[in-house]
This record gives sequence, C-alpha cells and structure tokens, in this order.
Amino acid sequence: MHGQVTQLWRYPVKSMLGERLTDTTVDGRGVAGDRRLALLDRETGRVGSAKRPRPWSALLGVRATGDAPGRVRLTLPDGSVHTCPDARLDAALSRLLGRAVTLTATVPADALLDRADPDAVLADGPDADVPVTGNPLGGAAPAGSLVDFAPLHLVTTASLDALGLPPTAVPRYRPNLVVSTDATGFVENGWAGRELRIGAEVVLRVLAPTPRCAVPTLAHGALPRDPEALRRPARRNRVVPLPGMGAQPCVGAYAVVVRGGRVATGDRVEPV
Repeated sequence: MHGQVTQLWRYPVKSMLGERLTDTTVDGRGVAGDRRLALLDRETGRVGSAKRPRPWSALLGVRATGDAPGRVRLTLPDGSVHTCPDARLDAALSRLLGRAVTLTATVPADALLDRADPDAVLADGPDADVPVTGNPLGGAAPAGSLVDFAPLHLVTTASLDALGLPPTAVPRYRPNLVVSTDATGFVENGWAGRELRIGAEVVLRVLAPTPRCAVPTLAHGALPRDPEALRRPARRNRVVPLPGMGAQPCVGAYAVVVRGGRVATGDRVEPV
C-alpha cells in the first residue's frame, strides 16, 4: 500500500474539538500536544469522554488548540476564550456540562472512562440512558497517556469512500493522520502487524482496526448529529479488532510509533 498524508490533526483536550495542522512531530506519545489534557468528574473520578454521550457530548462544542498544557486555548460555545491554566476555566466547563469537573494533565493510574454501548445509542439515541462499560486508558500507550488505546489513529480515504461519506465527515472519526490512497475498501483492516514509513523519518506499527463508539454520530461544532456515521460501519465493516473482542463496527486503525520525527501533509506513506 502506498499513499500520502493529506490531513494532520491534534486534539489537545480529550473529547474536545481539535485543530488541523500542516506539520508536526510525533514520538512515543503520539502527535506533539495531542490529548495531553482531560476532564475529571469530581464526583465519580471518571475521565470525561463523549463515548458516553448523555453527560459528555457538550465537550464536542469546545474547540481546543495548542501544543502544550500551558499554551492550550479553549473556545467555548458562548464564544469565551480561556488559556490554560485559567482559574475560571474549571467553573466555566462545570457550568457547560452541568457537573463539577477539573481540567488536568494527570489522571490516576486506575482511572476509567465510560463507553456507551454503540448499538444501544443507535437504537435509543445519544440522550438516552444506555448501558456503559468502564474502560481503562492507553492500553497500548506509555504510562500516563490519556489516549483511549494507542498513541496514533489513522483513517484512509478508501474507508471514507467505502462508507459513502464526504470529506467533511473526517472530524467525526477524530484521526491524527488521514491517508489518501488509490486502494479501495476498508484497507486498514489488513494493516495489523505491519509497519508504515511516513515521510523521511517516522515509522509506525499498526496494531488493530479502530472500533467505533457513539462519538461519530454526535454534533461536532457546526457538524450536526449523524447516526449514519456509525450505522454505515455497523452494516459494512464489522470485524474483530483484537483477540477476545466481538465483531465491532470499525473505521481506521490504531498505531504505535516505532521511530519518531517530523511529519507533514504531502508526506509519502509506504510499507517498510
């Protein structure tokens, strides 16, 4: 498989909107500044994640930009802008979410986030009280990471085309790298265990297809809700991403960084 990086994304705060980049660096923790902050629910100790839409979907109305905890700027739906750290920020986010939260760069080692059953969300809607499971963070990432599983997430234009989705749907799947390719179908399904060279420096090892949750169906800033963003992969690409898991609707692939370095839009993507 050969392709080209056409989009780069960073999401400084977990489950908030991110920013599109032209170039960046990657290391063992992923894209520089990606998911370095998260919200903690002060009552439950859970990490805030729109994977459980009912209490947390409002996070996807907040835009986060910047590459380090001390330089991250948050733009809230009311237009107010806060630069971390800001003594007023926790109060503003708590009002937005209707629950007491703390923005932090460090979460407890045993912290969990709640993942709503995606099929139940499709059946009952994102505002319904549906079954959830508590998931640990960063199973394939360095200790202390705030990513769901692995440091990097890739999506190809082939998968978007196979789903019949427009390019504007990319933010719904929250990739770090979008790779254009002439291949067809859900090509990432066959990448597990393979290494990819990105540009002149970076090498990634692909771990598994990315199982999708309710997040793609939710409003992302100006993008309205779209249940088809999950229904289509549920119909067209249910696969077993990892041993011991059942078949899941999957789009994209998780990867770890074998060799870090600089990556930019336009970089060639090829197998090692």
